[in-house]
Amino acid sequence: MANGGGGGGGSSSGGGGGGGGSSSLRMSSNIHANHLSLDASSSSSSSSSSSSSSSVHEPKMDALIIPVTMEVPCDSRGQRMWWAFLASSMVTFFGGLFIILLWRTLKYLWTVCCHCGGKTKEAQKINNGSSQADGTLKPVDEKEEAVAAEVGWMTSVKDWAGVMISAQTLTGRVLVVLVFALSIGALVIYFIDSSNPIESCQNFYKDFTLQIDMAFNVFFLLYFGLRFIAANDKLWFWLEVNSVVDFFTVPPVFVSVYLNRSWLGLRFLRALRLIQFSEILQFLNILKTSNSIKLVNLLSIFISTWLTAAGFIHLVENSGDPWENFQNNQALTYWECVYLLMVTMSTVGYGDVYAKTTLGRLFMVFFILGGLAMFASYVPEIIELIGNRKKYGGSYSAVSGRKHIVVCGHITLESVSNFLKDFLHKDRDDVNVEIVFLHNISPNLELEALFKRHFTQVEFYQGSVLNPHDLARVKIESADACLILANKYCADPDAEDASNIMRVISIKNYHPKIRIITQMLQYHNKAHLLNIPSWNWKEGDDAICLAELKLGFIAQSCLAQGLSTMLANLFSMRSFIKIEEDTWQKYYLEGVSNEMYTEYLSSAFVGLSFPTVCELCFVKLKLLMIAIEYKSANRESRSRKRILINPGNHLKIQEGTLGFFIASDAKEVKRAFFYCKACHDDITDPKRIKKCGCKRLIYSKMSIYKRMRRACCFDCGRSERDCSCMSGRVRGNMDTLERTFPLSSVSVNDCSTSFRAFEDEQPSTLSPKKKQRNGGMRNSPSSSPKLMRHDPLLIPGNDQIDNMDSNVKKYDSTGMFHWCAPKEIEKVILTRSEAAMTVLSGHVVVCIFGDVSSALIGLRNLVMPLRASNFHYHELKHIVFVGSIEYLKREWETLHNFPKVSILPGTPLSRADLRAVNINLCDMCVILSANQNNIDDTSLQDKECILASLNIKSMQFDDSIGVLQANSQGFTPPGMDRSSPDNSPVHGMLRQPSITTGVNIPIITELVNDTNVQFLDQDDDDDPDTELYLTQPFACGTAFAVSVLDSLMSATYFNDNILTLIRTLVTGGATPELEALIAEENALRGGYSTPQTLANRDRCRVAQLALLDGPFADLGDGGCYGDLFCKALKTYNMLCFGIYRLRDAHLSTPSQCTKRYVITNPPYEFELVPTDLIFCLMQFDHNAGQSRASLSHSSHSSQSSSKKSSSVHSIPSTANRQNRPKSRESRDKQKKEMVYR
Repeated sequence: MANGGGGGGGSSSGGGGGGGGSSSLRMSSNIHANHLSLDASSSSSSSSSSSSSSSVHEPKMDALIIPVTMEVPCDSRGQRMWWAFLASSMVTFFGGLFIILLWRTLKYLWTVCCHCGGKTKEAQKINNGSSQADGTLKPVDEKEEAVAAEVGWMTSVKDWAGVMISAQTLTGRVLVVLVFALSIGALVIYFIDSSNPIESCQNFYKDFTLQIDMAFNVFFLLYFGLRFIAANDKLWFWLEVNSVVDFFTVPPVFVSVYLNRSWLGLRFLRALRLIQFSEILQFLNILKTSNSIKLVNLLSIFISTWLTAAGFIHLVENSGDPWENFQNNQALTYWECVYLLMVTMSTVGYGDVYAKTTLGRLFMVFFILGGLAMFASYVPEIIELIGNRKKYGGSYSAVSGRKHIVVCGHITLESVSNFLKDFLHKDRDDVNVEIVFLHNISPNLELEALFKRHFTQVEFYQGSVLNPHDLARVKIESADACLILANKYCADPDAEDASNIMRVISIKNYHPKIRIITQMLQYHNKAHLLNIPSWNWKEGDDAICLAELKLGFIAQSCLAQGLSTMLANLFSMRSFIKIEEDTWQKYYLEGVSNEMYTEYLSSAFVGLSFPTVCELCFVKLKLLMIAIEYKSANRESRSRKRILINPGNHLKIQEGTLGFFIASDAKEVKRAFFYCKACHDDITDPKRIKKCGCKRLIYSKMSIYKRMRRACCFDCGRSERDCSCMSGRVRGNMDTLERTFPLSSVSVNDCSTSFRAFEDEQPSTLSPKKKQRNGGMRNSPSSSPKLMRHDPLLIPGNDQIDNMDSNVKKYDSTGMFHWCAPKEIEKVILTRSEAAMTVLSGHVVVCIFGDVSSALIGLRNLVMPLRASNFHYHELKHIVFVGSIEYLKREWETLHNFPKVSILPGTPLSRADLRAVNINLCDMCVILSANQNNIDDTSLQDKECILASLNIKSMQFDDSIGVLQANSQGFTPPGMDRSSPDNSPVHGMLRQPSITTGVNIPIITELVNDTNVQFLDQDDDDDPDTELYLTQPFACGTAFAVSVLDSLMSATYFNDNILTLIRTLVTGGATPELEALIAEENALRGGYSTPQTLANRDRCRVAQLALLDGPFADLGDGGCYGDLFCKALKTYNMLCFGIYRLRDAHLSTPSQCTKRYVITNPPYEFELVPTDLIFCLMQFDHNAGQSRASLSHSSHSSQSSSKKSSSVHSIPSTANRQNRPKSRESRDKQKKEMVYR
């Protein structure tokens, strides 16, 4: 084809249109194919003269151009119109800018002129003050009011527009989000149109994408108007990025409709709207953290800049340079431009795609400077934010039918592993509870591995309970409980308690009904929990005070050595470790596998006395029941439920009574619930006692007994229907009577007689032969009035009557503890010489390390169990503190109300101070330290306690010293009566003259670090990696660590009565009411003795029973533990639950070792030895204060050992020791005759 038509050589230039028909047809075809630059390329070989000639004849040739198509009437006949689109944007931008600047200039000039005129008017007003008074300026005031009204109208419109575009209102938020969404929609339309040529002819009425884009831009125009009205500074608004985007995207759309053309142009600027993406997410309340906001900001800026720059390269490369007549263009898709900019920013530059146009290359030069800087700074920061993003920042999804608990506070590998080991122990029933840990620090690798090993039941989330958002993430409102762990090794216990209290406040503020179990370090900080309005111990909220329980355990070891180990093992879940060798570890580990459980008693036990049920459970069910939950008449109030430990034979079992059992696993305890007398009476294997399907008769004897017991009148013994004395006044006083004497369920009238007759009618759990072997009626409680427990309501003791008659305050206001008037610390301080001359024997020596800056450990919790009111005054052990007087002065405020307390200023490392307090004659030496947590090295935390313990064990004593001191008439410390029966041999103080070596002194040492237990005994063979409960010092009860109390968290969660039981056992009777009183005054308040307070003394206490002599001596030489259990329970209402045995008692050869170890809940057939000490729960004896014929408080030693044992309770023998059975065959024969019913 030829370029032109004829000799004239007419060229088809971009402006002229060509000289022949073929050229015109070719251009028409190319235009129809949407390529509008062909006419420029066809004129490249024509001369300048022909071009100018063609140019001269251009109007004539326009009439010869054939239209592009009949459907698209492009009025420019193939001419490029990009300048029209660009001009619309430029005119809008610069025109508006000119108007704003002109308005500001005129306003400034007007303001200057008005300012000058105002000064002139002001001078006139000053000169014409009288005329102002006449009101001549009233028209001016009306004009000012009109201007003010006009300004107010404009302001209201401006405020309305501001509200419409503000994200503070719902309308504004919807509008902002809608604008952003439409901007993204317009950007998507641009992505679609980018596959078409840069400029093309399109019919608005037939192009669907152009119609949608038009609708979007109309909305953008309206929104632009609102933003313009609401803007305070119109000039800065005009220069904003969003405004510039609107200038170069909105006007070209209207031009497209007018010209029936579409120019891709600068529509890529809509990508700059992505910068507001983080703001939109914040408006929607999706982004809340600073890291997430920063991450979205960086990503949106990076992506919007990237896409915008790609759009510019796509425009110039597909269009070409204008000064080159658009001939150097290249066909690149938009996504190829995106790829080009990415490899350019990253400085990779493969070279497969590059810019050819001058505009493109010039833009790339500047873009490399900014893009490389942005890539080098933004990308690493984005990666860092993504990498540092909380791995555990999600939300917990509750599983239907599965409860979950939240654990927070001190989350470390040690605390979590100890908690999980006890919480998920296999001895528990199937634990269908998911554990959610919440902590603000991400776990380390070891802790993360621990979570992964328990991933089916454990989840971890990073956050803080002080943040309500984090509480919502872990679904605290639907959690079954929240457990707060404390750092037991912190340097500042008060600060740690304050942190946990703040956690409680935050959780209770978010959800007041959530059950919280928290650990507290200091006892005095428990009072702050009462200040939280939603804290309610009746609803399950519990505070486990580690200092209170730790010192309570140690105090009970002063009364019965080894008890701390036994109780710690009972409340910890330990797996059974079987040892075949006949060693002390075998029997110790058999007892370690026992734990404390609760279960409701079967209706077969209803109406029976507690000792009867306890004996039946031990003999028949192989269970040891030590306590029950007693329900008063008003069952609606939970506060009227009390836990009674070994209440005695006067209390009858009610329907639905909850029992506390010692067993090896929870499945065994189910026997107490499944037991049926009709189905299981003849079963001898307790494993066969399972749920039966029998149905008892409604009018069985037990049902009749239960109905008669509940309907019986207290006064006449008749039924409530036939009772004539059961007036309204009497019925109203019955509740008061029960509160006064809570342990009394029956009276001595006809009603109790009928009960006793009915109970005698029931078959006994023992065979007649066993009755005969145990002495028949001679061992019944009714035949031993001097040894049986006297009920305070029925037969008040003389000591009780004397206390009621006196006006001296002997007990605190609750009647739970011995009390005396506050004493000054100077009156109880002993010098070394005074202490050496004092008769100190059977006392408790407390070696305390501390100074004026040490944290208080709360010695009151150590003294209170030793001053419980269920001891008579002469039974109280004298307490001597040896330590820094500066530290003890700080503790004295909580100790000055307790009797028999003395202080020897000094140091426990001084042997002279220890000899002065007769440490070789003490019942127990307690070693404590208040400086343990001030040392960073864990191995050195217990150095003072270990040094003191080794120092005492290495001491040597002379036999004559103890005898001389025992007979001396030296100084008597304040509060100690030398003529006390406790110092008399009548009371059973059968001691060895003295201890010759400190190894035999009973010691209990508190440790912080469990591994330091290896340093206490130099002759043991414990491995350093051995767990604490497996070490010899712990098994012997000579070491105690606070870590054993960690198991109380899970034990309290599964049964909130467990904590009440253990506090009742170890604290001597602390109650919530007493805690409230101490929180109010920080001291015990004395009170006068009343029947109500004296009745509180009637509670059992832990003691040790010696088998060396007394009524049980015949069982001590090879007898069965089960026989001892039944005899002690039936005869003296004493409940035995363990043995404290010499370590080498199993050896056939005599041993000089005096160490003992603990055996918990031995089986019935367990063989006893004479040197055994039996742990028992002994009833309170009201007549013990006046008569010495009752249970006596004594201390015995093995005949083969020179060690003096701790204080034990011995019962005077009722038979000659020589009459005990000597033949092993006779005992075996008696065992075979025993029949289980």
